[in-house]
Amino acid sequence: MAQRIERLNQAALQGNIDDFYILIREDVKLLEHIDELPFVDTPLHIAATVGHIPFALEMLRLKPSFARKPNPNGLSPIHLALQNGQYKMVYWLVHVDNDLVRVKGREFITPLHYVAENCGDHLNLLYKFLSCCPKSIVDETIRKETAMHIALKHDNLEAFKFLVGWLKRSWFKNAASYEREVLNAWDQEGNTHWDILEGQTQVDNTEMRVMLRRAGASTGSSLSTVTTYEDYLRLPKFRSLERRAREVANFSDGKRNALLVIAALFVTVTYQAVLSPPGGLWQDDYKPETNQTLCNTTAPLKAGSSHLGINQTHCNTTAPHKAGTAIGLGGTPFLLFLGFNLGVFVISITVLAVLIPFKGINAVFWNMPGLQCLLSILLSALDGQ
Repeated sequence: MAQRIERLNQAALQGNIDDFYILIREDVKLLEHIDELPFVDTPLHIAATVGHIPFALEMLRLKPSFARKPNPNGLSPIHLALQNGQYKMVYWLVHVDNDLVRVKGREFITPLHYVAENCGDHLNLLYKFLSCCPKSIVDETIRKETAMHIALKHDNLEAFKFLVGWLKRSWFKNAASYEREVLNAWDQEGNTHWDILEGQTQVDNTEMRVMLRRAGASTGSSLSTVTTYEDYLRLPKFRSLERRAREVANFSDGKRNALLVIAALFVTVTYQAVLSPPGGLWQDDYKPETNQTLCNTTAPLKAGSSHLGINQTHCNTTAPHKAGTAIGLGGTPFLLFLGFNLGVFVISITVLAVLIPFKGINAVFWNMPGLQCLLSILLSALDGQ
C-alpha cells in the first residue's frame, strides 16, 4: 500500500494521468484509502502545489472531498496553490467548485483571507473570489478577522479599497445586511476598521478614512452590542433607497416576468401613441407665403335680394404646417400629453433594463448611480401607493 501511494504521489508530481490509472487498475480503492486519513497530502495537494491543472481537475472530479481535506500543516489544495503562486490553478479550482473560496484552512484562514494579506498585485483574484462566492466576505478567522481587517493590518490598502468598493456596489441577496455587518465588524480585540486606521501612523490612510465615513462605518466604542429597530430607522434616507433598489436582485422569476410583460406593454403603447398622436397628422404642406389665403367679403345687397343684408367674411385661418406633423402640436393639452407619454416611456425602458438579469455589459449599466436612485424612488413610490 505504501509503495502504491508513493507511486501515486510521483504521478501527481509529474502530472501523469496515465500512470495514475495504471495504479487504479492495481487497486481500485486506492483513493478511498487516502481519503480515510484526516490529515494527508493527497494527489490533489501535490498537483495543486506544482501547477499540474489537468491532473488536479481529474482528481477533483474523482474525489471532490480531496479539495477540502487538510494536509498535516492544516492547508487545503487551494491554499497550497496560492502559497506557491499557482494562480491559474486557483482559477480553475474555483471555476469547478465556487465554494472552495470559503474552505477554511489553518486558523480558519480562507483563500480570500490569504489574498487580502499577501497578493497585493493580484486584486483580480479578489474579484474572482467575490464574484463566485459573495458570502465569503463575512468569513472570519479564529481571531474574528474578516478579509478587510486582514488587508488593513498588513497595509494592503489597495485590497482594502477594492473590498469596500465591492461592498458598496454589490447587489446579491441580503447585500445590505452583509455590508453593515462587515463594515462594523469587531476583531478579537474589539477593534473595527476605524480603530485599525486610527492606529496606523506610518501610512497615509486619508482616502480609506473617507471611504469608511461615506460607507457608514463606526468605531468600536460607538457601536452597540445589541441591534435595535432604532438603528435601522436612523439610517440616512438615501441608504434606505439604495437597499430598496437591491431588493430587485431578489425578485422571484414569476414576479420578474410579470413586471417585464407590464413594462413591455407600456413601452409599446407609449411608442405607438407618438406614431399616431391624438387628433391625427397633417396630410399636406401649408405655407402662407406660397398658398393663397382666401378672405372674401360679401357686400350688403338691395331689398328683394336672395342674400342676407350683412357683411359675410370667409377666411382660411389654417396655421402653417408640414405633412406628417401632429395637428395638435403647439397646444398646451398636446404638450402635456407628450410630457406624460415621454415620462412613462422612459420609466418603462428603465424598468426593463434593471429587471433583465445583469451580466457583462448590463452589470456596468446597473452600477450607474442615477439608475440605482431612480429605481429606488420607483420602488418606494409603489409601496407608498
